[in-house]
Amino acid sequence: MTHSIKLTTGNTFPTTEATLLDGSFINLGQAHSGADWQMIIVYRGKHCPLCVRYLNLLEQYKTALMDIGVSVSAVSADSKQQLEDTMEKLTITYPIAYGLTEQQMKQLGLYISAPRSEQETDHNFAEPGLFIINEVGELQAVNISNTPFLRPELDVVVRGISFVRNQSDYPIRGTVAY
Repeated sequence: MTHSIKLTTGNTFPTTEATLLDGSFINLGQAHSGADWQMIIVYRGKHCPLCVRYLNLLEQYKTALMDIGVSVSAVSADSKQQLEDTMEKLTITYPIAYGLTEQQMKQLGLYISAPRSEQETDHNFAEPGLFIINEVGELQAVNISNTPFLRPELDVVVRGISFVRNQSDYPIRGTVAY
C-alpha cells in the first residue's frame, strides 16, 4: 500500500508554480484577471482527448465564473512542445501552464499514472484534478479523479460556487481528511 497525501479543505493551498508558454511563471493558486477566487484544472496532457474536450468546454464557462469572481487556470506535466501541440486543438483564453512536477503532483494529492506506451507520452502524468481556492488562499473545494472520464460537470460546479459565494455563512465542507 502506498501512502497518500490529501489536501485538507480549509487549509492554505500550497504555492504551486508552473510555466506559461511565454516563459513566465504562474502561481496556480493565485486568482487573476480581477477575480478573488481561483479554479485550477489539472489535466492529463496532450495525449488525452477527453482533457482537450474538457478544457475547451471550460472556456464556455469562463465568463460565468468571472461573473462570480473566480478566475481559471489549467496545468499538466507536459513539456513546452507538448503544450504547443495541444494548443492547436484548444480555443481557450485562460492561462494554461506546463511542467507540473511529480513532487507537485504528490503535494496536491493527485493520482499519478505512467504512460502505457511512448505513443501516449514520455513521462508520468497527473490524472484530473479540480481545485477551488478562496479569497484568503484556502482550499474551498477539491475534486480528484484517477481517470479522465470521472470529472465534475462544469455547469454544476459553476452553480455550486455561485451558491456558496452568495451565502455569508456557508462553511467550507470536508475539513477532516485521513
